[in-house]
Formats: sequence, structure tokens, C-alpha cells
Amino acid sequence: MAVRRVMPVLRSGAAQEKNREFYGLLGFEEVMDLGWIMTLASPSTPAAQVGFMTGDKTAPVTPDMSVEVDDVDAAYAVMRDSGAEIVHPLQDEEWGVRRFFVRDPDGRVINVLSHR
Repeated sequence: MAVRRVMPVLRSGAAQEKNREFYGLLGFEEVMDLGWIMTLASPSTPAAQVGFMTGDKTAPVTPDMSVEVDDVDAAYAVMRDSGAEIVHPLQDEEWGVRRFFVRDPDGRVINVLSHR
């Protein structure tokens, strides 16, 4: 299993446009906007990303970070077998990812995903 990308997910009550404009001053550009989550990325380093979320569409909590891996099923098995708290079950989402949420030792919620 290999990590492809790590992205902080910032809870945001501000209009997405305000974040887009502010972080645009630093060179970030919008790469995804689903209404409830927007991702901005560096054009020169596309894996350098930050997400802004009002609330997760299908999960009971909002994650603090996303970790994209090459094999989410293997990551799920490792986390489950370790006894880590699975906060949101492994499932396919309509926007093209397969994901689950797990809680880290400090209580942060990590969205672990692979693109389908």
C-alpha cells in the first residue's frame, strides 16, 4: 500500500468563493467543487492540496484530513485488524471514490480513500 496524497480538510462556514479568492492569492486553483467540499491545488505541484468542507455529505462527522492510498481495501483491513476505531464504513461514493474514516490516537478523523 502506498500513499499518493495527503490533504488537510478545513471546516469552513465561509462562502467557498472567499476561500477560493484568498488561497488563490497564494497560487492555489480550484480542482473540485461539489458544493459541500471544495479542493484547491497548486498548478505546479498538483498533489499540494487543501480542502474546505461545510459538512460531509454521507458521513456522520467531518474529517480533519484525507489520505489517498493506492489500495483502500488493504488500508481498511490493516486499520480494522489493528483495532483502530472505524468512524465511517468502507464504501463507494457517487463522486468516484471508495473510502472509510478512521480515528487517530488524538481523536482526529482521517478520510482514507482511493479513486475508482
